[in-house]
Parts: sequence; C-alpha cells; structure tokens
Amino acid sequence: MKIVIICLALSLLALMPVSGMCKSDNKEAGASTAGVMSGSDDSSAETGIVVETMDAGGYTYSNLKKNNITGWVASPRTSVSVGQELSFTGCMPMADFHSKALNRTFPTIKFCSAIKGNVDAEQLKKKSTGSKVVAPTSDEKIAIQAAKGKDAHTVVDCYAKSTELDKKVVEVRGKVMKVSNGIMGMNWAHIQDGTGSPATNNNNLVVTMKEDPEVGSIITILGTLAKNKDFGSGYKYDVIVEQATIK
Repeated sequence: MKIVIICLALSLLALMPVSGMCKSDNKEAGASTAGVMSGSDDSSAETGIVVETMDAGGYTYSNLKKNNITGWVASPRTSVSVGQELSFTGCMPMADFHSKALNRTFPTIKFCSAIKGNVDAEQLKKKSTGSKVVAPTSDEKIAIQAAKGKDAHTVVDCYAKSTELDKKVVEVRGKVMKVSNGIMGMNWAHIQDGTGSPATNNNNLVVTMKEDPEVGSIITILGTLAKNKDFGSGYKYDVIVEQATIK
C-alpha cells in the first residue's frame, strides 16, 4: 500500500510546470534530520548547502542546510559535492518514508525533478566530454554501421563538416559509451562509431536528449548540431548535438 501511495504522489509531478519528471525508488532514501527547509518563495523548490550526499538506485540524495535547518531531498542521479549551494525544483514532500535498502524511516524527504544553480557548470567539468577533456575510452574495437539518409553522418563527419552542418539536423548512429543524467534538464550521452581518433579528439560525439539511453547500446539519434558551443566556466564544445531524439 505504501508503494502505491508513493507512486500516485510522484505521478502528480507530471502536472507541474517543471522540466523533467521526478521518479522515486522505494528501495532507496536518506535519513531526515531536523526538518525540511524553506529555501524559496516557490513551495515546490528547495535551496540550501549540501552537508551530506549519497547516490543510490539511480538517484542522488542530498541533505541540505539553510538557516541552521536541514532536510533531505532526492533528485535524478548527478554529481553533487558537500559544500555546494544548490536549488532543487519540482519538489514533493513524502512523510514517514521507509527505505528498505537503508532500513530507515524518516519523517520527511522531498523528491525533486531537477537541480538548478551552480551545479550545472560543475557537472559539465566533472561529467561531460568536450574540447578540454579526454573522451571515454574502451579496449573494445568499435565499428558501427553508419546511419543512412540525407541527414546521416558519421561521428568524424560531424567534426570535419562542422561549419557546414552548424545549426542543421544530423542523424548519427553509434554506441553509447557514457551517460550523464540531469545536467541542465537534459541527459548527456557520449556516442562513438569507430570513426575519428582519440589523438585528434574527433571520435566522440556528445549528444543532449531527454531520453536516457543505456550504456553499451547502439542507437541512432536525430538532433541539431552546434559548432563551438560555449557553456561558460571555460567549457566549450567543438561539436555537440542538442535536443536529440532516438529513432
């Protein structure tokens, strides 16, 4: 009965005007401390400094502190560090939530659909491959058959023809090497097809999308290519495909 109530409550987030959807896993949760903070004029948002954090079941659990009051929030899994000041949006409180995995019941936890604030730039540094970091590597020899059609291109084509393809729709087929979830409301996938070279950093294509592809799967994406995309904090992508969908 508890699981049914949780699922019904979380499904209400689909009706809220926020980016992304909050999901919970009754296997995982964090322990409550003194209570839930009031971090914003928006009752569905929470803001505070992270004093404790853990990852479990595809979600990140953060204990936030504001005005000497602490409380737990759960959000889609992402990179969070103690000491960061974060804002969580699309939050819904759950009372007397029991975590089987932790074998703990705590009075209140808020399940939130997205993170805002300085976490975005930090996550890009830690989790996304751009022009200043090394692409995911594998000992496996990758050789993926290219997509077909008028918008079809290989990974190396996207780099070689980036000026021509800038702001145009491209279709690329490749293997998912890595996925970073919940960054600026999107999932960031790294795909490779065996073309290009790690030495010249043109063998890995970063793709942003709402969908969450499985690492190791072979997918065909359709999205808009952007050249020299600058997200700030010194992070600039030579080539990136944005707002993609999986065909």
